[in-house]
Amino acid sequence: MTEQTARSAHRPDGSDHPDVVVSLGTDHHAFDRLVRWADDYARRRPDLRVLVQHGHSSAPERASGTPFLPGEELSGAMRGATVVVTHGGPGTITQARAAGHLPVVVARDPELEEHVDDHQLLFVRRVEEAGRVHACSTAQQLHAFLDRALASPEDFRVDPGSDDGPDRAALRAGELIDLLTDGGQDGAAPATVAPDPADTWPAVTVVVPTRDRPELLRRTLRAIVEQDYPGRITTIVVFDNDQPDPSLAHAEGDRPVRVVTNTLTPGLAGARNTGVLGADTDLVAFCDDDDTWMPEKLRAQVEVMRAEPGTDMVCCGIQVVYDKVESERVLDRTSVTFGDLLRSRLTELHPSTFLIRRGAMIGGCGTVSEEIPGSYAEDYELLLRLARRGPIRNIPEPGVRVLWHRKSFFSERWQTISTALRWLLERYPEFALVPSGYARVAGQIAFAEAAAGRRGRALGWIGRTLRRRPVEGRAYLALLVVCGFPAGWVLRLLHLRGRGL
Repeated sequence: MTEQTARSAHRPDGSDHPDVVVSLGTDHHAFDRLVRWADDYARRRPDLRVLVQHGHSSAPERASGTPFLPGEELSGAMRGATVVVTHGGPGTITQARAAGHLPVVVARDPELEEHVDDHQLLFVRRVEEAGRVHACSTAQQLHAFLDRALASPEDFRVDPGSDDGPDRAALRAGELIDLLTDGGQDGAAPATVAPDPADTWPAVTVVVPTRDRPELLRRTLRAIVEQDYPGRITTIVVFDNDQPDPSLAHAEGDRPVRVVTNTLTPGLAGARNTGVLGADTDLVAFCDDDDTWMPEKLRAQVEVMRAEPGTDMVCCGIQVVYDKVESERVLDRTSVTFGDLLRSRLTELHPSTFLIRRGAMIGGCGTVSEEIPGSYAEDYELLLRLARRGPIRNIPEPGVRVLWHRKSFFSERWQTISTALRWLLERYPEFALVPSGYARVAGQIAFAEAAAGRRGRALGWIGRTLRRRPVEGRAYLALLVVCGFPAGWVLRLLHLRGRGL
């Protein structure tokens, strides 16, 4: 412990709690301005302990500093403090109020490159008008608030259970906007920890739904058995609306295969859930019966899970095969947020790449939705729910060969596609906050309606799409189909380039 930290390690009352907690969250933009203001106050009041959770900003010189704290530790420090100062992150503000504080808040300013946009400025103004925070914008204001709080702490305390009704709705809206722009977890420490020193590899269950594709299924199972993975892999083949093939089952070695029948809602969602509920391992992977894993796919993903116990889901890139043409689809990022997924489906995050902690679904965000009409886009909807819990990790390398072909289950099922996508827009009103994301889904609906021959409905959805995003290409593709261009030709041209609608 340094001399300056030692001087500020104990409060005048003898406790180890800081007098002032300043939390800057985990936003990757530096907020050095607030760190300097806190440092200046610590110099002026050497009798106090000022703790700054500074995230990616510069560490304080006078005050105690730590980049991140586990969520409960940060909440505990807040509960023991006399006053709490936060940046304008809704999650941090909510955490401070839950700890019983009326926080002093300094919003990040995009003109000073402290944030990507001005949503913190707008949000802080809104909650200040509602009396939920004390907002300030200068060092002098901050120091005056701190002096007042230390002299009259009861004026800066709130009932932790008071945030309900319209107040909670405002805070929740702010949290949502924060997710859309950053996906940050505010003051909580990132989940990454050192790998487990024990040279053990967890067992994994692979769920393979199938229907009417025996040759492709055997190829898929062979690729799973041939994985370069040191641990046990149990495959559960779930036959959906099809007679099971018991000859596929075996229990020998560390690559057993079980054969079951879908006992839940008929369709892909029910089949996946039958496998998930039948699994007895912490890690569960999905693989469609017409796709094949590359040999090192599972090992690479489990290595991430072992290193990051707080990560719920890991995906990877794909290699698309269509009519003997191959194309690689790989995301050049290692983390995907809820906001990213609202903006784009990110086709690279294919269900055959999913590796998920079973507990994140069962007892967490829930299993695959069986309410989606026809199970269309069930994988995307599950991604959205898991991303709400925390960022999804991605390995920017191909790990799965994905076969696109005319026998794909949803090929030309236009009415099901349109109905399911409309369900998605209704279930996730957050799309209204992301014009590009709403236009993407609306454009897909327009194309499906046009392909189904419902010209009037197609034109209506084309209009909605273009009002949200005039350059959305799917609207113009739908218009081509309305004018008589065959939908199948459009999809073929897209698929030959490794693209989907």
